[in-house]
Amino acid sequence: MSSTRELKGIYSALLTSFDQDGNINEKGVRQLVRYNIEVNKVDGLYVGGSTGENFLLGTDEKKRIFEIVKDEAKDEIALIGQVGSLNIKESCELARFVTDLGYDAMSAVTPFYYKFSFKEIKDYYNTIIAAGDLRMIVYSIPFLTGVNINVEQFGELFENQKICGVKFTAADFYLLERLRKAYPEHLIFAGFDEMMLSAAVLNVDGAIGSTFNVNGQRARQIFELAKAGRIEEARAIQHVTNDFISDVLANGLYGTLKICLQEAGVEAGVCRKPMGEFTPEQIARAKEIYAKYFK
Repeated sequence: MSSTRELKGIYSALLTSFDQDGNINEKGVRQLVRYNIEVNKVDGLYVGGSTGENFLLGTDEKKRIFEIVKDEAKDEIALIGQVGSLNIKESCELARFVTDLGYDAMSAVTPFYYKFSFKEIKDYYNTIIAAGDLRMIVYSIPFLTGVNINVEQFGELFENQKICGVKFTAADFYLLERLRKAYPEHLIFAGFDEMMLSAAVLNVDGAIGSTFNVNGQRARQIFELAKAGRIEEARAIQHVTNDFISDVLANGLYGTLKICLQEAGVEAGVCRKPMGEFTPEQIARAKEIYAKYFK
């Protein structure tokens, strides 16, 4: 049965722990889930997204991660499974899989690389939705996919009653404002951690972020302060958050987040090739970043 849990608030885009050989480290994945629940106190997890190095995984590996996360989280928090793929058969298979596991919703990145028409994109979502029995959150990330969807096209997608909202990872705040006004009943999740305050002011329903794996407490503070109209306080925390993000990006995003978590006692592992192995200098810098912002 499809979940009716409310899908709002702060969601970590979950990292994946890999061992030195590039294999999934189940113990580490479980620790990542627990840390997000117990320390970051997130409302949910977005599983199988870019942050989880999803596009470097095979179908069975994606399924295994979905299984581990559900087994560890149980029903403590909401779970959204990202099932999007250029292989529509894989997407449909994963849609059925996360439905059977009892996820609360699924999400799918817009089909990328080839220049798909909007008709093809709409058919892609409808096909995946028909395969599963969950609410769908469109994952819009134009700077990586090259796919831009306008207000009217979102309206066409929303004609499918199963499409409940969008993960909006774009810097177009005019489009965000237009979406919020046009579709007040649909969920909008902010996808850029460094622009979270601006999105919150425009009344998004939540945020899904990579850095929340480490910086989840500050993310919640920004979101809740903005919702309460305490903008000056929220801005001060966004400043600190963006200092952290700038340092992380300069050193290497996913690897730095994983080392920060290792410093916190989480077996976060390494990144999977072709992502590069961190140098001793990068490792040392990541440890400095963790000490600077979290000790």
